[in-house]
Amino acid sequence: MNTAQRIGAWGNRHHPWILDIIRILLGLFLLTRGIIFFNNAGYLRFLIIDKGVLRLPDGIITAIIYYVTYIHILGGGLIMVGIYTRLWALLEVPIVFGAVFFINITRPYVISEIWLAILVLALLCLFVIIGSGPLSIDRLLANTKTLGEDRT
Repeated sequence: MNTAQRIGAWGNRHHPWILDIIRILLGLFLLTRGIIFFNNAGYLRFLIIDKGVLRLPDGIITAIIYYVTYIHILGGGLIMVGIYTRLWALLEVPIVFGAVFFINITRPYVISEIWLAILVLALLCLFVIIGSGPLSIDRLLANTKTLGEDRT
């Protein structure tokens, strides 16, 4: 059994129900954040270019904004319902890591958003390790597959 399988097995054995509620709320938060980014993509692009947060060509900044937006929408929705939670949490980690260390750190004063980003980053790392849990579509599909194998 390799390391990834051992981590997965450990995560499946040690998963209280409260973590499912936290996973659902985290997914809802990421989904909402993605929708907010989608609705304000033009303003975000202008703000990043105007403030000089990233010194990249305009096309790359636009691509990054759309990448972050769609990963938040799709990843947040799938984390919320518990489909491939480990994968989508892992895909979200670099985005939130960038928000913590490259966006929020550059501001001259302490803001509460950095603490929220740190909390989200910690929760994403947790769900990369422990996975979906019992209250998820992944578990429902696994139970259905097991039930189908028992009947044959």
